[in-house]
Amino acid sequence: MNMTNILFSVVIPTYHRNDLLARCLDCLASNVQTLAAEQYEVIVTDDGFQTTSKEMIKQDYPWVKWVAAQRKGPAANRNNGAKYAQGEWLVFTDDDCLPDPQWLEAYRDAMDNDSLALEGSIHPCGDISLDVDLAECPVNTKGGCFWSANIAIKRSLFESLGGFDPNHLIAAQEDQDLKIRVEALTNISFIPNAKVFHPIRIISLSKAINRIPSQSKNWAYYANKNKKELGYNSLQCIIINGYCSQIRSLAMNLKMRKIQSAFLAVVFIVFGMPIIVFTLIKQNLANN
Repeated sequence: MNMTNILFSVVIPTYHRNDLLARCLDCLASNVQTLAAEQYEVIVTDDGFQTTSKEMIKQDYPWVKWVAAQRKGPAANRNNGAKYAQGEWLVFTDDDCLPDPQWLEAYRDAMDNDSLALEGSIHPCGDISLDVDLAECPVNTKGGCFWSANIAIKRSLFESLGGFDPNHLIAAQEDQDLKIRVEALTNISFIPNAKVFHPIRIISLSKAINRIPSQSKNWAYYANKNKKELGYNSLQCIIINGYCSQIRSLAMNLKMRKIQSAFLAVVFIVFGMPIIVFTLIKQNLANN
């Protein structure tokens, strides 16, 4: 492959999901994507420790570049993949996403505008009914999200910004943090025809509760770091916003009779919010 012709480096972070990753890679094969094969490369950056996708890729997807990550979380994993990129643009998706055959061609056709960052649309695989309790699926059909399941950014801009903030240790807010920094320098254009499809997941209540400590610490870090951009003028403002958000979630889920989601909001108020308060106080003491 002539490296000088590479327009896109597709970066896919993965972690112990070879079955889903294989479906994603099937969608990116040169006989599936409508963009010419010499114009893009695919990089899988693997954060696994129990197993990895190295052998699977070597055997079934020899056109994919596999690289090992440092097990420092999703944000650091994406940065790791970007280090190996040769393309002019970085295109990020997740290992459980299914890119449309015209995904990369749609991004290429959007290169005429002056934006140095683009976001594509994210569609659910199946029917994500509003009355399904504890259903998870990012849906972005109107833009304004810049979720890392489907974004493209000029590699030079990404590198100048330092990439994703690796202090986000879970897959949450790290893309919104990058969005804030990107929007300070360029507009983000929404490209609806650059589509990926995302599976709908139904998570268990116990798993949702177990995630609360990490989610709380992560959100506190994000809100404190970007408080000016988010319109928070004090520590108290961040805390009040956190409580109000969970109270609204509780009321909405009760109205929709989503009992497990409502109970989860109560647990977050009782246990998650104190973690947020403690984390914010600890961060501010460290900064003073």
